[in-house]
Amino acid sequence: MELRPFFLCGPTASGKSALALHWAKECGGEIVNADAYQLYRGLDLITAAPSREEQDQVPHHLYGVLSSTESCDAERYREMAQSVIRDILSRGKIPIVTGGSGLYLKFLTHGPSPLPAGDAALRAELDALSLEELVAELEKVDPREAAQINRQNRRYVSRAVEIFRLSGRPVSEQRQQWEHVQAECVAALRGAVLEIPRPTLHQRIALRTKHMLSMGAIDQVAALRDRFSATCRKAIGIEQILEYLDGKVDLARCEELILQATRQYAKRQITWFQREKWLTPIVPAEDVATFRRIMQS
Repeated sequence: MELRPFFLCGPTASGKSALALHWAKECGGEIVNADAYQLYRGLDLITAAPSREEQDQVPHHLYGVLSSTESCDAERYREMAQSVIRDILSRGKIPIVTGGSGLYLKFLTHGPSPLPAGDAALRAELDALSLEELVAELEKVDPREAAQINRQNRRYVSRAVEIFRLSGRPVSEQRQQWEHVQAECVAALRGAVLEIPRPTLHQRIALRTKHMLSMGAIDQVAALRDRFSATCRKAIGIEQILEYLDGKVDLARCEELILQATRQYAKRQITWFQREKWLTPIVPAEDVATFRRIMQS
C-alpha cells in the first residue's frame, strides 16, 4: 500500500476518533489531529479529545500542543500538520488525519487560496463607489467575470474589483488556474467521511454533552477563564459555561445552550463535507478493509 496521508472526517460526535484509533492499530498508522480546538491544552473534556489511555495505544500528534492563550488559524495549523505528516511518512508509517474542522482540513489538503487577502484601505475606497461604478470597472478589467457574476451582489462585484487592483490580474483568470491545480491535488487525496443518521448523531451529542459537564468541564473552563485567546474561546462550551459560572444561566440552561450550538455546528460540518466529493462516505462501523480499499483506489 502506497504511503500517503489518509483523511478521516465527519461531524462532531460521529465516532471519528474511535475509528481512527482502530485503523491506526490495525495498519501501524499514526493519528494527526485536525480539530481546531483539540490543539489546546487543558480542554480535553470540552473538545472531546482522545483520552490519555487512547493516545498511549498509538502515536497521536497535535493534541494539546497550544496554550489556551495562543491564537491559531488555518495557515498555522497547515504548517504544523505538514511537518508532522512528513516526519510520519519518513518513518514508513501512515498518517491518519482525523477531525472535523473543515477550513483547517481544506488548507491542509488543498492549500490556501492564491487570491490576495482583503485590504482595509482599498475596501473603504471601493465602499465609497456606487454599485454601477463597480460594475463598470469590473466590465473594463475583467469582462469574463463581469459576464458571469451576480451584478446585483455588491459584495461579489467589489471583491472581484479588489482582487484585480491588488494583484493586477483578473479573478476569472486566477480562478481558472486555481481550479486546474485543485483538480490535480484532489486526484492524489484519499479519505472518508463518516455518515450517521441525524437522530443518532443528536443522541450522541446529547450524551457527550451530559458526560462533559458531569466529568469536570466546568472546572476546566473555570481554571482558564482569564486565559482564553480569541481563537480558543470559540470552542463550543466555553461561552456557555462562562455564563453559568457568572450566574447568568443555570446548569440545565447551560447544557441546553451547548446542545443547540453543537447541533448547529454538526449541521454546518455535514454541509461542508458534502461538498468535498473526494471523500468516500462510510458508516462508523466500517472495518479496516474499507480503509485499505480507499487507500488503494
